[in-house]
Amino acid sequence: MLAVGASFVRAEDLGAVRARMEQRISQIDALKSAGVLGENNRGFLDVRSGNDGGVAAVENADRAVVYAALAHKTGTSADAIGRARAKQLVNNSAKGVWVQADNGQWGKK
Repeated sequence: MLAVGASFVRAEDLGAVRARMEQRISQIDALKSAGVLGENNRGFLDVRSGNDGGVAAVENADRAVVYAALAHKTGTSADAIGRARAKQLVNNSAKGVWVQADNGQWGKK
């Protein structure tokens, strides 16, 4: 088992987290395209405008679990994993999506 905060995550639980994340991809992409959500420079979603229906909160909670698991496996920090993932998310985001640069400035891709 892997310690994440005060809880423990087993391998099969991590698979369930990833499955939930995959199920949300189209909803997140639609919210990002609508300008409601943006990808911040730490690998998490930020609500930019409007109401996301709580999607960012549940996605960010799952991302935190994955980042912590990867950090434990690789011997680095969850923050470092999140920042590396942020770069991938920016590269994979569609044109016109809100993204946050390393310096904290927001702009559209």
